[in-house]
Amino acid sequence: MISVNTNTASSLAAYNLSSTNMNLQKSLQRLSSGSRINNSVDDAGGLAVSMKLSAAIRRTEATQSNVNNALSYLQTQDGVLKNAEKVVVRMAELVSLATDVTKSTSDKALYRTEYESLQDQLSSIMSEEFNGISLFTTGGYDGVITQNATNTLTVVTSHDGGQTIGITQVDLGAVANYVGTASAANLDAAAGGVNYTLNNVFQNVTSAVAAISTVDLAIQRLATLRASNGAEQSRLTFAADMLSINKVNLESANSRIADVDIASESANLARLNILQQAGTAMLAQANMSTQSVLRLLS
Repeated sequence: MISVNTNTASSLAAYNLSSTNMNLQKSLQRLSSGSRINNSVDDAGGLAVSMKLSAAIRRTEATQSNVNNALSYLQTQDGVLKNAEKVVVRMAELVSLATDVTKSTSDKALYRTEYESLQDQLSSIMSEEFNGISLFTTGGYDGVITQNATNTLTVVTSHDGGQTIGITQVDLGAVANYVGTASAANLDAAAGGVNYTLNNVFQNVTSAVAAISTVDLAIQRLATLRASNGAEQSRLTFAADMLSINKVNLESANSRIADVDIASESANLARLNILQQAGTAMLAQANMSTQSVLRLLS
């Protein structure tokens, strides 16, 4: 049947050309954006998974930043403890110098003056902060090498909040009480409740000798605090490494879902360009086919 009202060939050619043009636009959009899923209609299920993975990646990045900040807190704390160690070691040296029988009372009084100055310095160290957060607590001690007053800060180490690590605001006050504080000019013994006043320590050789062991306890306590700080830093470092690995794996998983395969899509674009050109030519040919009717009417 020959008809001028209906040109089926032209309609089919126009439909195929329209479909090719739509697919060509999608291919160009994928290549220009680098994403395989640009609209929900492209892959509804894949889009849902990709959104959750993207959110997990962002939370992992935020958690990684928080862990690094906590690590900086511990590094700052260790730096202050290192400075406190120098102070206490010098205090121990001064006590040892006070045992010198060849020193006069006025000589030993000079040692005491420096010792009291170092007490003030140690007291000021205890007030150090990191971004407004105290580095230390000052609870004191009960006569043994234990950390009596601590405050644990909880560091979240996973993007879902399921894993945490505690870092410690260590009790530098216990160390200060071993070597004496500015408010109480005594050296406190570790046992027996005996107090050595600074006046006795820096005037009496026997008291100075007895006080050496007390100051040594302060040094031992500082060594324990720094060792604990190092252990916490080590654990946080491993936690930060794990977050980095998880972030890489999450990004890889999300890439497989959402990112376009450039090589494959480029080949698809070339195919669609050829189909578009062929479709345009065939549509023109289909439109010309009805002109044969004119020969029948002439």
